[in-house]
Amino acid sequence: MNNLDSAQHSPAPSEAMSGTVIGLDIGGTKTRGVRFRNGAPVRDESAGSSNVQNVSREQAAANLAELFGKIGGGDIDEVYAGAGGIDTEEDAQALADLIAPHAPGAHITVVHDSRLLLAAGGASAGVAVIAGTGSAAWGKNDAGEEARAGGWGYLLGDEGSGYWLGREAVRHSLRRMNQGLEPDALSRALLDSCGVEEPGKLIAMFHSPDTGRRYWAQQARLVVEAADAGDDISKAMVEQAGRDLADLARQAVRQLGMDGPVILGSGLGMNVPLLQEAFKAKLAEDGIVDVRILQQDPVFGVPRLVAEQRR
Repeated sequence: MNNLDSAQHSPAPSEAMSGTVIGLDIGGTKTRGVRFRNGAPVRDESAGSSNVQNVSREQAAANLAELFGKIGGGDIDEVYAGAGGIDTEEDAQALADLIAPHAPGAHITVVHDSRLLLAAGGASAGVAVIAGTGSAAWGKNDAGEEARAGGWGYLLGDEGSGYWLGREAVRHSLRRMNQGLEPDALSRALLDSCGVEEPGKLIAMFHSPDTGRRYWAQQARLVVEAADAGDDISKAMVEQAGRDLADLARQAVRQLGMDGPVILGSGLGMNVPLLQEAFKAKLAEDGIVDVRILQQDPVFGVPRLVAEQRR
C-alpha cells in the first residue's frame, strides 16, 4: 500500500472536487489507480494491464480485482478511467462493465487516455500526444470541438511509440544480416535482450504468440540507450519517432483551428530528451511553439476532468 502526502499533486482551487474518486490510467503494461478524497490523492497503487487490447478479458478482470484490493473499495462516488483503444461507446462500456463490480453505485466514466494527459498538463483546451507503448493525439478547442490523430493500434499505426522503436531495432538488425554485416552495438544489445544468438532468429520470435506489442515496446529502451551512447542509427530512430509524433499533433491542431498548447506525455514522451527536441523542432517548422512536456503522470488529471464534468 502506498499512502500519499495529501499535499502532493493537489489540484488547483478551480479543480477542487468533493467526495471519493478513483482515477485509473490503464496502459498497455500496467494499470495505475489513485484514490482521491476531496480532490487530493491519498492512495496510489498499480497492477497489471486491464486493457483488453493487450490482455484477455479474464486477465483484465483479475488485474482490476488486484488493484481495487490494494486501493480499497468502500464508499466511492466516481471512477474516472482513461485507457488506450477507447474508440467507441461500446469500447467504453465494455471497460466500465469490468470496473463496475469493484465500485457498486459509483458513477463510472471511461475515456481515451489522452484526455487524462491533457488535463494533467493543466489545460482544458489543446492537444495531448501519447508516446508510450502506443501513440495517439487527441485534442479539444475552446468551442468543445474534438479531434484525434493516430491511435489505430500497432498493426495500423503507433508511429513514434515504444513498439515502433522496438520493431525498428529488429528491422535494422535484419537489414544488416541481409547485407552480410556483423551485428552492430544496437543489434547485439537486442540479441542479448531477446536471448538469441543471431538476427535470423528474431523473425520467428517477432511473429511468435509468446511475444507481443508490450514485449517489443520494452526493447525501445535499447534504442534510447544506444542513442544516448552516440550511435547514429539509434539517434536517427529516436529523432524520427519525435517527428512522427509531431505529425500526429499537427494533424489534430489543424483540425481544431488552434495553435496549441501541445502537451507531450507518457513514458517515451516524458523521459527521452532527444525525442522531445525532435518533436518540438518539427512543430516549430509549422509555427506551433506552445509545446509542453508533461510534468506529472496523466492520472493526476482526473480531478480536473471530474470537476469539469460536474459543472
